[in-house]
Amino acid sequence: MKIVFMGTPEFAAASLKALVESNQYEIVAVVTQPDRPKGRGHKVMMSAVKEYALTQGLPVLQPERVKTPGFQEEMEKLQPELIVVAAFGQFLPKSLLDLPRFGCINVHASLLPRYRGAAPIHYAILKGETEAGVTIMQMDVGMDTGAMLSKVSVPVGPEMTQGELHDILKEKGAQLLLDTIPQLVAGTLQPVPQPAGEATYASLITRDMEKLDWNKTAEELHNQIRAFDPWPGSFTLLPDGKRLKIWKSRVLETAAQDLPGTVLRADSRGFWVACGQGSLEILECQPEGKKRMAAAPFINGKHVKAGDRLA
Repeated sequence: MKIVFMGTPEFAAASLKALVESNQYEIVAVVTQPDRPKGRGHKVMMSAVKEYALTQGLPVLQPERVKTPGFQEEMEKLQPELIVVAAFGQFLPKSLLDLPRFGCINVHASLLPRYRGAAPIHYAILKGETEAGVTIMQMDVGMDTGAMLSKVSVPVGPEMTQGELHDILKEKGAQLLLDTIPQLVAGTLQPVPQPAGEATYASLITRDMEKLDWNKTAEELHNQIRAFDPWPGSFTLLPDGKRLKIWKSRVLETAAQDLPGTVLRADSRGFWVACGQGSLEILECQPEGKKRMAAAPFINGKHVKAGDRLA
């Protein structure tokens, strides 16, 4: 079967790798986002999908927009029987969706119809879900609104980070893709429409979401910290105005009478912070210009003390 694969980040690369290593399909093209400047140095970087595709000698296309007539013509020349999409980052027009014999399918990192959109793994952790997963769906012109073909679910532990869940789901999604395509081709799958009334959305993660709001509950803050690990990270402001990233925490049942953001205790073991409800023990942090460290050596450096207020 001739397949065009469309994807960009590491999550998508796992699905492409599974297709290639299965030796069951001909990948006639890999479509990914154009190379972009990243990081502090703004070095131009290729996507994880492109990086893998080049190691396999696969043809790579990087259109700024897939809706242009020129790109449509390239796809028509390739005559794919199936288009597989995973975290690609662009909407596909109807003309492209209708092109392959077996349509276009999407590997989406949530249990649809929950968490449609760009950041489903972040939101599963952010909202304190105890279960997450991957759905493979038939694509239509909406945002993750197509009929569902298959699903796999995984438990989400109370300390699991976004990075840990991502690594589990990318492999689960890749295997689910390999299991789903033969059934799709054989016509044995029954597409299930998504119940629209149950839909929720996972919008893009933005910089203004990184700051910890100590007026929130300890559980909400704990979920934010692990949802933004390893990217983009959560931070608070120290009394001197410098940023302190918080990477690991633990919810304490202790009812704090102090104002939210007040350091309740700071000793050789770390420090506790009052929240809008409950309190949070900080286990791992990162001062400006430093590496991630356990909270204890940070406190030993006398950066904060009991009674200080974090903003």
